[in-house]
Amino acid sequence: MKTVCEYIERKTLLYKTGVEYGDYTINHIQGCSHGCKYPCYAFLMAKRFGKVETYEEWTEPKLVSNALELLRKEIPKHKSKIRSVHLCFTTDPFMYGYEDVSELSIEIINMLNDADIACTALTKGVLPVELAKLSDRNQYGITLISLDEVFREKIEPGAAPYQDRISSLRALHKKGCKTWVSIEPYPTPNIIEQDFKQILDEIGFVNKIIFGRTNYNAEISKYKAAKQYYNELSQQVIDFCTTKNIEYHIKDGTLAENKSN
Repeated sequence: MKTVCEYIERKTLLYKTGVEYGDYTINHIQGCSHGCKYPCYAFLMAKRFGKVETYEEWTEPKLVSNALELLRKEIPKHKSKIRSVHLCFTTDPFMYGYEDVSELSIEIINMLNDADIACTALTKGVLPVELAKLSDRNQYGITLISLDEVFREKIEPGAAPYQDRISSLRALHKKGCKTWVSIEPYPTPNIIEQDFKQILDEIGFVNKIIFGRTNYNAEISKYKAAKQYYNELSQQVIDFCTTKNIEYHIKDGTLAENKSN
């Protein structure tokens, strides 16, 4: 088990997100030990705006030491406007192997729930079973773009093994929690050849699936049939979810004619 070695303070924490399926969000950690190499949009933005200088610095996470203090002040200010709060869009609330990150995330979710605010969480780590004790309005998700561990070690080197993620999500689902999977950023066949149906079958128990293409990757432009490929996979998601009565969302720019349900 690892621990965060550095702390930072912030002046604000809760903010309205511009992400298409989000409402309010909170990022109570700077950086991410998962070190994803899609490349990671959050890392690119952090580097662009001078929050970090190197990939190595990014993969050494820093906890926001005054996160709970800020939250106590900001919940009353924003509560009337909040439909839900997402953890997290620029980091990971259950960073693999970091118990102190997970503990703070649970405290934050619990505080928001006590204020009658529902939360969504997304991780490439392992979802703690303790989450099942919190509000039944919460929704817990994992990112899953493959089942190939060799690929995972290359593209998501610090993240949890795929089957560990799925097992933790299934455990929460069995306890009655609402669960979801983000299949994004999904790679094209020139990056990795894999069976998309097999991935869908592994997560057929969830309540919702989000699917999105890979962006910011030069290899995608080399795959001439990328548009058709993502259209076909988007339709597979729609058909799969319709058959199993699973909610779905196809990210903007993934399907030529965007559909959602």
